[in-house]
Amino acid sequence: MDETGGIRHAPPINMLPPTPAGLESLYALCRRIYPDQINPLQVTALIKYWLGGPDPLDYISMYANPGVPTDNIPPHWHYISFGLSDLHGDGRVHDVSNGPDSVSGFGFELTFRLRREPEETAPPTWPATLMQSLAKYVFQSGNTLCTGDHVSWHCALDNSESRIQHMLMANDMQLGTTQTPFGTVHFVQIIGVCADELRAAQQWNGLGVLDILSRLPSAGGAWLITDMRRGESMFEIDLNAQEEVERGFETEGSHLSGVSARCSWVEQEITDRTKNKTPEGYMPDISPEESNQIRTTLQRGLRNTGIKNSTRYSKDENQQDYKLDEIRENTSVLESTELLNVKKLDGLHLTFNLEAGSLLPLAIRGRVKHGRHFTFKSVLSETAITLVASSVTGTLVDVEHPYVAQGAWLQVLITDDLAQDMATTFQVLANPETLSLPKTFSWPDSKLAITIVPDKIC
Repeated sequence: MDETGGIRHAPPINMLPPTPAGLESLYALCRRIYPDQINPLQVTALIKYWLGGPDPLDYISMYANPGVPTDNIPPHWHYISFGLSDLHGDGRVHDVSNGPDSVSGFGFELTFRLRREPEETAPPTWPATLMQSLAKYVFQSGNTLCTGDHVSWHCALDNSESRIQHMLMANDMQLGTTQTPFGTVHFVQIIGVCADELRAAQQWNGLGVLDILSRLPSAGGAWLITDMRRGESMFEIDLNAQEEVERGFETEGSHLSGVSARCSWVEQEITDRTKNKTPEGYMPDISPEESNQIRTTLQRGLRNTGIKNSTRYSKDENQQDYKLDEIRENTSVLESTELLNVKKLDGLHLTFNLEAGSLLPLAIRGRVKHGRHFTFKSVLSETAITLVASSVTGTLVDVEHPYVAQGAWLQVLITDDLAQDMATTFQVLANPETLSLPKTFSWPDSKLAITIVPDKIC
């Protein structure tokens, strides 16, 4: 007799919790693109960010993409993040959305395409570390990364001897934008670039540089695949690229509207006795409440004109209406900063570190001379210094009062004549490594001086 014949076995119990709806929606998109890789290799945050862990991205999936060899698209590894958008929809990480028509979390996820070397059988994991670093910046600053943005990194992305030491942000050609139950998610692809290409993005705009790279298979090609072994810049590959960038810069100016920097300012009369003296940073006497209001203004309002809150992050602006009112319209800046005293300054001495000072030619030639504004946001204090052209509206400055401080926000009017003079004077900053620092530039008639100091002093 079979003693077990009468025993009824319960069905197996699935002990795994259901996949959160936002995450499942993104997984479904990945399965459509990679139907043969249902369970890709994945880097997982051991302790989730919302439980106190250090890594904001819950998961980073790594797919083997065969490319399209007939279209010069090589095999590569495709990395996709999960966590910048709202995966759970219950408020544990991001604010609860208003449904699928809203923005999910920060509204984007990061991707990265790395050229696959013939001998590789598994994807390198260093791109996951890079993506976590960028995600930490987003969570800590509240700033998003968008197509055309650039990130100056100043070391090889994989910590090798590679020339690929900076990044541009592009639209992921395969993933694009998708809808989840908790809102829209855009996939922003990280593109590794060299120093010359970063400077071109700063001088002109990131989208223009991406367009050039996409036309050069050995520099990224149509899918903008990063090759850490690439030894030539786009200017060395295509001898016409430099002329295209210069032409775009001269006709369109720069779309970069601001950077974070080490900078300070002080009111003073510019004389022979003071023009070679490096000033101490001016800090207005403000209350903690006002300080918090300014921080909110600069992080949210200035972000809308392209400011990033780290020296490694900068943002492109692609707008044609150049006015400072845009800083105010998106926040309560008028309500918060009108409580602060507006101070009209007789003379002014600005101080920038070398990295920020090397962008002064771009600020003048690519922005002010095209009727636009450019802002340096201090990484050490609440200070922000905005250079404005005469044609920019919504400012506090005019010809009679060219230097006006409202709280920690300083506005500096650069007239057409002064801009032309500065453009000529700042030509020496094209090769900043040759400067003897500190270096002071002075315009006594305008009661203005600018001092450039070594990076670690300002």
